[in-house]
Amino acid sequence: MSKLYIPEGYSPLLNLKQTELGIKSIKDFFQANLSSELRLRRVTAPLFVEKGIGLNDDLNGIERPVTFPIKDMNEQCAEIVHSLAKWKRLMLAEYDIKEGYGIYTDMNAIRADEELDNLHSLYVDQWDWEMVITPEQRSLAFLKDIVERIYGAMLRTEFMVYELFPSIEPCLPRSIKFIHSEELLMQYPELSAKEREDAICEKYGAVFIIGIGASLSNGEPHDGRSPDYDDWCSVNEDGYVGLNGDLLIWNPILSKGMELSSMGIRVNPMTLKQQLSIRGQEEKLNLYFHQRLANEELPLSIGGGIGQSRLCMYYLRKAHIGEIQSSIWPQDMRSQAMSHRIHLI
Repeated sequence: MSKLYIPEGYSPLLNLKQTELGIKSIKDFFQANLSSELRLRRVTAPLFVEKGIGLNDDLNGIERPVTFPIKDMNEQCAEIVHSLAKWKRLMLAEYDIKEGYGIYTDMNAIRADEELDNLHSLYVDQWDWEMVITPEQRSLAFLKDIVERIYGAMLRTEFMVYELFPSIEPCLPRSIKFIHSEELLMQYPELSAKEREDAICEKYGAVFIIGIGASLSNGEPHDGRSPDYDDWCSVNEDGYVGLNGDLLIWNPILSKGMELSSMGIRVNPMTLKQQLSIRGQEEKLNLYFHQRLANEELPLSIGGGIGQSRLCMYYLRKAHIGEIQSSIWPQDMRSQAMSHRIHLI
């Protein structure tokens, strides 16, 4: 059955031609702002990586990557990327990026196990970025500063959209709310993690939830996170565990919280080993990426991903991510969407 949500009385504010203009304008404007705000250099990204060297993002550890054999390399397998969370850190070393500077790239991925709905597609497009930091910057204060700078770029982009399409009025709050996932649990103990996100986003409009990956006081993590990129086991200045988080906003069309970005201070050799041990994945220390990190051959860094289609979907007040990107959808979802003026590209 289709998992399509139909907003009551939905009518798109822009036609197809205006939508395409909006998509290009948003992408051009936001990435220029992101690059200058964080001092990031654009680099070319891979669509696939070698299987078995630890470079692909394992997400929650259960999603299957799309794989294929390479005829001219003795049938060695490659994997379509889920994201470039670890690949970027190798590139920081490869390009010899200095402290305070970084890279960003247009990342395109396929997540074949995604459950398709208004926000989730088989096709993922995001800006993946990574910055070299100092040991002193491995702190919650620095993470918050980066989040606020990214949010500032989001606010500027929202105003640009308003100037381009006056019918789309800005509604993001001027500042973003920070809250740890444990604090969020204590505020809404009777709700599920996703329901807690909806509640806090509706209350504040824009929220950064800190500490994604480690178990909370109820014995469950707020959400899944791979153990080999974000640092979710270190105790931060607030006394909670975690130097990472998710940026979410309230989506007035869908009447729910909407994750736009996941980011964090990355693991150092010590926290890499700790988190692999917590997950029972110590065997990964034998993989190429993990060996280079454990041997201190990669710089300390902070990084994340920002969903391109989701950002455009929000700014252009669309009800479905398929109104922004071309992908494959169940036929019943396409038919139901079309009957409610939701045009899936």
